[in-house]
Amino acid sequence: MNAPLIMVAPNGARRGTADHPSLPIDLYDTIETARACHRAGADALHLHVRDCDGRHSLDVGRYREALAALKAGVPGLTLQITTEAAGMYTPQEQFDCVEGVRPEWASISLREINRAPELAERLYALCADQGTRVQHIAYDASDLKLLKDWRQRGIVHPVQDEVICVLGAYAPPRAGTPNDLTPLLPLLDGLRFAVCAFGPHEESCLLAAAEKGADILRVGFENNLTAPDGTLWRSNADAVSSLEARFERNAA
Repeated sequence: MNAPLIMVAPNGARRGTADHPSLPIDLYDTIETARACHRAGADALHLHVRDCDGRHSLDVGRYREALAALKAGVPGLTLQITTEAAGMYTPQEQFDCVEGVRPEWASISLREINRAPELAERLYALCADQGTRVQHIAYDASDLKLLKDWRQRGIVHPVQDEVICVLGAYAPPRAGTPNDLTPLLPLLDGLRFAVCAFGPHEESCLLAAAEKGADILRVGFENNLTAPDGTLWRSNADAVSSLEARFERNAA
């Protein structure tokens, strides 16, 4: 099995150190986690930043600071910001984040932007104009159908052909399974796809996705805290290392 790119999502928008003592919240811990995950085999990092109280943030200044520090501290690690609303931000605020940060890569939830569909065309045009790579977030088949419609109508540009399929859910809690990917595969024709999965079957979901041609596998504490044997991961780096070990590049 050829090895897709491994992306680590070390914290997410909702979890804190009460969920796991090694979940990074501040910038220092995020850099240290990123460095350890890169050594363990992560090629990219899905970045969330937090405010002074540890809450999810789309603050432009915090993103710029974090991106600069990560580029300096972990060279060679590709960085992606999230624009996740997490029930806190409007589509306009998500647009303002992308415009202000000008990231090289951003994940954008189709259903969140569809709360203000009149903004979608402007957002994807902005990303194209400033060279921001887009990874669309799809939670189910309806999101993929929306993406197909927007691509056909020219709202989403042809080069914006990358999607991450989320298996399972954070709230209400639902663990993803490898079978969750099966009904989505016919809707992924013509798209590059990544996969992440909530819950204890995360690694088996990602391995199944790799067999189906996924380009990127996203692993980490944003989605799951436990190893395949049911024990708590010690760190994000251990989750990365376990996944990395399953591919040919570690066979030697």
